[in-house]
Amino acid sequence: MNNPKHIRIADYAYPLPDERIAKYPLADRDASKLLLYRHGEIAEDVFHHLPDFIPSGELLVFNNTKVIQARLHFHKATGALIEVFCLEPLAPHDYQLNFAARGRVSWTCLVGNLKKWKEGKLSREIEVAGRTLTLTAERKGLSGTGHEVVFDWGDEGVTFSEVLEAIGELPIPPYLNRATEDSDLRSYQTVYSKHKGSVAAPTAGLHFTEAVLEALDAKGVERNEITLHVGAGTFKPVKSEEIGGHAMHAEWIAVKRESIERLLAHGGHCLAVGTTSVRTLESLYYLGVMMERQPDLSPCDLHVPQWIPYEYADAEGAKLTAPEALQAVLDFMDRHALPVIHAATQIIIAPGYSYHIVRGIVTNFHQPQSTLLLLVSALVGEDWRRIYDYALSHKFRFLSYGDSSLLLP
Repeated sequence: MNNPKHIRIADYAYPLPDERIAKYPLADRDASKLLLYRHGEIAEDVFHHLPDFIPSGELLVFNNTKVIQARLHFHKATGALIEVFCLEPLAPHDYQLNFAARGRVSWTCLVGNLKKWKEGKLSREIEVAGRTLTLTAERKGLSGTGHEVVFDWGDEGVTFSEVLEAIGELPIPPYLNRATEDSDLRSYQTVYSKHKGSVAAPTAGLHFTEAVLEALDAKGVERNEITLHVGAGTFKPVKSEEIGGHAMHAEWIAVKRESIERLLAHGGHCLAVGTTSVRTLESLYYLGVMMERQPDLSPCDLHVPQWIPYEYADAEGAKLTAPEALQAVLDFMDRHALPVIHAATQIIIAPGYSYHIVRGIVTNFHQPQSTLLLLVSALVGEDWRRIYDYALSHKFRFLSYGDSSLLLP
């Protein structure tokens, strides 16, 4: 495996006119166009025909994360508007426990108009479940790439999830250049979303409808779900000339034992819906590598570093097969009595990467010079240019609310 640190991000540019960026989704999710890339051949169809192109018996893996209403707005006494954007829970650190917490929580947040919030608490009155409460926000210092903010609403009868649903705003992608609308509350969630935690949708899944899912079942395609909570870093541009200078954001993943057993039953391989599922599945392989190499690894230390795939490839010794790595994960779960693997991942998948678990992707069309485009190129090679040229010349809609593709190299 070649180390991709010297890849020039400028080599992954293409012209994307603003009018090709879909500002709104289609009225019918599964009416979007579907680009088909199969073994070098390119064609097109409609998304609701996707089950026709996936073989019976294949395993299709979805990311069931749910986007939270992560933007909170406060006004200071001076009238200054402060936006607090919840990124990642601190106390409680577990997403589900944090959303269920009553009275007080803390989060790593991005703060808009920070210069106007030097010190002190922000506060606003809110209506939740028939109660009038005062929500306060207090900045405690730096936390990773953001600020630690403590939220307090002093009512043990109200959860933080209810607070967010009452006053939070759903964060749609910045490149849409518009305000969040009521319709986004429905259209910017997948129909199978379950576990709250993302600040951006796993957009490849937005095309799926109950009808498409039922057609997959009828075809004999197996479906399984994993969880990756998408962070705001998914929109972070690559500013360095070479990608070795780009720091990937950490994202939290959760994979059930049953999902790993399903993968093993399919020889350790599957098709992935979306780049977030790809990152989770390929991170799972490297978790297995780490568990095999470090017998004393603790469940608290499960973190996939950005460059581990390339460092591992250069190391001496035989590489693990996908089934061997997955079995190492199951053995680790047995040793620690874990029904679910929880971990953080910073994995970067770029040309030079060898896929271990994923052998095809359902995905949208990504921004020029983005890490997501690098991930696609790692799968299809230089054919990414042919794919994107075709999409541009055949009036495909781009980015989060745009059209879809099925990539089978």
